Amino acid sequence: MVRAAKSKIAKKEKSDLLYQAILTLETEEECYHFFQDLCTISELRSMEQRYEVATLLNDGMIYNDILEKTGASSATISRVNRSLINGAGGYESVLEKMQEKKEKKEKKEQ
Repeated sequence: MVRAAKSKIAKKEKSDLLYQAILTLETEEECYHFFQDLCTISELRSMEQRYEVATLLNDGMIYNDILEKTGASSATISRVNRSLINGAGGYESVLEKMQEKKEKKEKKEQ
């Protein structure tokens, strides 16, 4: 039992290092380069697709239209929808911040 607890702690510390590294990125270009080095093209495309699906679901688009627009499978759309409804709140937090950023940009352009 002690070994299992240590294993979980070690994994958590390793995860924290990654998240802390991500938080040091200051520009979109730095972020792009870091994730390009960190992930395979397939992993990046999957994450990009899931985020796009989340934004479309958040905007009220229906599954069939999302499937047609993104090429995401119905399983992916369902998984993202479950995360939006019952997840840790990560999508909601980012989507809300992105909406605020968009609104600020629109106000500046007026």
